[in-house]
Amino acid sequence: MSKTKSNNARFIFITGGVVSSLGKGLASASLAAILQARGFKVRLRKLDPYLNVDPGTMSPYQHGEVFVTDDGTEADLDLGHYERFSAVPATKHDSITTGKIYSRVIEKERNGDYLGATIQVVPHVTNEIKEFILSGITDEDFVLCEIGGTVGDIEGQPYLESIRQVAYDLGRERTMFIHVTLLPFIPTAGELKTKPTQHSVKKLQEYGIQPDMLLCRSQIEIPQNEKKKLALFCNVREENVITAPDVKTIYEVPIVYSSEGMDTQVCRHFNIECKNKPDLRKWIDIVDTVKNPKGEVKIAVVGKYTALLEAYKSLNEAITHGGIANSFKVKVKWVNSEELTDQNADLYLKDVNAIVVPGGFGKRGTDGKLAGIKYAREHNIPFLGICFGMQLAVIETLRNVAGIKTANTTELDNGCEPVVGMMSDFTKDGKLGGTMRLGAYESCITGKDSHVSKIYKSEKISERHRHRYEVNKEYEKALKDSGMEIVAWSPDKTLPEIVEIPNHPWFVGVQFHPELKSKPFDPHPLFVSLIAAAIERGQKK
Repeated sequence: MSKTKSNNARFIFITGGVVSSLGKGLASASLAAILQARGFKVRLRKLDPYLNVDPGTMSPYQHGEVFVTDDGTEADLDLGHYERFSAVPATKHDSITTGKIYSRVIEKERNGDYLGATIQVVPHVTNEIKEFILSGITDEDFVLCEIGGTVGDIEGQPYLESIRQVAYDLGRERTMFIHVTLLPFIPTAGELKTKPTQHSVKKLQEYGIQPDMLLCRSQIEIPQNEKKKLALFCNVREENVITAPDVKTIYEVPIVYSSEGMDTQVCRHFNIECKNKPDLRKWIDIVDTVKNPKGEVKIAVVGKYTALLEAYKSLNEAITHGGIANSFKVKVKWVNSEELTDQNADLYLKDVNAIVVPGGFGKRGTDGKLAGIKYAREHNIPFLGICFGMQLAVIETLRNVAGIKTANTTELDNGCEPVVGMMSDFTKDGKLGGTMRLGAYESCITGKDSHVSKIYKSEKISERHRHRYEVNKEYEKALKDSGMEIVAWSPDKTLPEIVEIPNHPWFVGVQFHPELKSKPFDPHPLFVSLIAAAIERGQKK
């Protein structure tokens, strides 16, 4: 097993109990933020027990959005939380699934690496998990590892055994266990119930893990006597029972956790002296802006996964970041693209000051997205098309302005005018293939007087992609004749990256996913500019 390069890295394992969806990812990200505020270097990792190799082929309704890293890893949306709170770019070394673990074990077995041994969960699967946890560390002070799922899930058992072994191998002076639980409030009894947490901790103890800290989600303040009860029956120090209340904005969580003493107790656990308070000024400023905006602006997101907003998690946060940068609250109107048509578009969109059409795969909801794009173009409403949204903006312009009625994407219609298709469709040798473009790619902004040039203030940009289909550059002239220009290309000028309509107040389509790089303290310039345009439109009404 490979060892960490740093003998000083401390490992914090975050588990969850009682129920799912308690916010372990947000808790991990917030702890990382307050440790950074104390001057420590952090790394965050997610261990997902599901058997899929990655969430790339999973429906957004099953798993929420797929977060993409610079190196092209398709990962759990919690990695988005990690990056937004810590600004530490995630990599393939920070996301693992049972599918990946078993694939590696089976590959090694087929190659004879185990020298004829009988392959078992312990030690072969657990060793592979430990290898992931301990590898790729350089000079980090803390490595935070979130274990997906809920304690007691059968698929999570190898992970709990693995982190128990890591604590045994490294020693308790370099490891810490934080257990996130729920304290339900029973209105009829008028009290919080600690029993579910007690049972969850006992289940964790059955796996040989004694939590060092309890992070208790609660709708109300936890009385001190309840903290004492939890401390006594869960064998945790009283000051390590941390309240995790509901807050108005997720960016308040680091402040709340620090005020509860979470970072102080983590330092105490590792015998680290921490006399000074953490520098949380940037989080305080963000929360102040969120709670005291100068005004409110409404924008529409036209998509087909609006029934589960986790499918658009990074997009929603990036829009919020754009609002924070403009000191405005952004109210998002989620419009189901399956319900939107040219005939009813006014009913859905007349009260908004910007429209966003995000990415997506497949035909369902496409007509509604096209209707939203057409409405934005014809009514001079600020518009941002992302990935498939950009491709549909090109198709809508060629259909309704250039008059090419059969313009479409070969993803949906092989017999169409191929305005959008796989990369191999547009190259003579076919060497580019039809594979998905994943991760960070460089683009060159060629429109020096374009809107996006002023937004980015740079000729070269790097953004994250996740798509198989590309806009056909052969339609560049038809687009320009129709009032739309390609203003950014791949470095070899074969793949259009950004389009815009110069004679529109704000109409931009991008082939990449800018929302994946936006942070509350470093908002993406496209969203800052879009929200500014929406505010300007609202003030002119």
